[in-house]
Amino acid sequence: MNSAISLVCRRAGCSGQIPSGLSAEQLCLNHFLDEAFVRTEQSLEACHNGSPLNQANLEWVLSDALAVVKNLEDSADAPNPEQRDRMLELLLVIANLHEYLAHHSVPSHRPA
Repeated sequence: MNSAISLVCRRAGCSGQIPSGLSAEQLCLNHFLDEAFVRTEQSLEACHNGSPLNQANLEWVLSDALAVVKNLEDSADAPNPEQRDRMLELLLVIANLHEYLAHHSVPSHRPA
């Protein structure tokens, strides 16, 4: 069985290279950030609406933050300014979500 990971993003029509920190997701950094922003915004919106927060989604958001920090570290020598700005923006949104959760009672549920 061949367990090699493609070096190119799994998104159709994308030839972006996959950073080593995103090999499990098989996404280039831009597509990873797109998906991470969606997950984070969904969680923040659920908080603001008083909807139950999906615990699995929240854990995914936290792992997204770790992946972003790893990518910032890996690209410190030759950063892409646009990608760096997007990563920092995502970390800020995740920090805002964390701050909101620390100061508000938000119901959560764990999917079966």
